[in-house]
Amino acid sequence: MATYEREITGPVGLCRPDGRLDPAAVGWSRRPLHRSAIPGWGRTKRWEYWCVTTPTHLVALTVSDLDYLALNSVYVLEFGPARRREFERTAIVPGGRGVRLPDTVAGSAGTPPLVVGPERPVRGQVRIEIAEEAGGRRFQYTSKHTARPASGTVTVGDDVLPFGDGAWAVLDHGRGRWPRRVRWNWGAASGRTGGHTVGIQLGGQWTRGTGSTENALCVDGRLTKIGRELVWDFAPDDPLAPWTVHDGRDGQDGQDALVDLRFTPFHVRRVRTDVGLIGSRTDQCFGHYAGTVRDEGGRRIAVDGLLGWAENVRMRW
Repeated sequence: MATYEREITGPVGLCRPDGRLDPAAVGWSRRPLHRSAIPGWGRTKRWEYWCVTTPTHLVALTVSDLDYLALNSVYVLEFGPARRREFERTAIVPGGRGVRLPDTVAGSAGTPPLVVGPERPVRGQVRIEIAEEAGGRRFQYTSKHTARPASGTVTVGDDVLPFGDGAWAVLDHGRGRWPRRVRWNWGAASGRTGGHTVGIQLGGQWTRGTGSTENALCVDGRLTKIGRELVWDFAPDDPLAPWTVHDGRDGQDGQDALVDLRFTPFHVRRVRTDVGLIGSRTDQCFGHYAGTVRDEGGRRIAVDGLLGWAENVRMRW
């Protein structure tokens, strides 16, 4: 088995009435089953992050409510042979006025100006993790969707960028109560490779020691949950150098690696924020994954040039 984490198969609330984590919510699920209402105020973070990629351009949208302010952004990158261009706008809203985020994943998907489809349930597209600190005072619910076909347009000035064939969307739906300082790695990629539709979800740092991970594969709509922590090898001072991400088990104890990937970046998006309570350092690299992954049935899937990203983040919030 790829994981020994508990699979949740029925609806569950994230919190108890006192705002602490409900132990019944700790685990993972193949589709969104959590109701993520978090009573009270303080250290609560809510966000929706969508990124839609094509072979020549991408768009990323963030809407977040961090309790005492909202941080919202739009990012567009063109990287095709005809033109390379980067566009970003960020709005910081004291008090989070006007930002209201839903308590379920269903309320987050398909909201204009971004429409992602199909909306029908697809087995294995969604995986959910809860990481917990002692006492249930700090926890995080994350629902990651990969390999979702997308369509539409993005307008930048007088230019209209189409998203059609070859466009894939990823959603990061997050709700929780976080520590003041945190670090994480996140990688994701979607597309057709080796004759399969593959979505890759990779995480690191923030889940270490919790008994849960946010690692999973989606191959042709079928989910493989990975309970092992991954090994991330990269150069923080040179994020455009190649990265490797693997589970460190190939050939050990007779077990083959579930993840053995090399990530080659072609662009880094650097975000540096220091506005009082908020401080962040983000290097989000866009590039291509190559290597192999293995599903829970034991099939080795060749990954060749799958477009996605890998990031290294430090937050003070």
